Amino acid sequence: MYEFLSQNALYIVLLIVLIGWVGIFSYLLRLDKKMTKLEKMFKE
Repeated sequence: MYEFLSQNALYIVLLIVLIGWVGIFSYLLRLDKKMTKLEKMFKE
């Protein structure tokens, strides 16, 4: 197990960073949808 981690450490770090960016991106998309909904509600 440690041999696998030591040989592929770069790919594991890149995967963790990618998961983080996907999480941030999805959070921002949900926030944008909620803000758009609130803006429409206040305009009416």
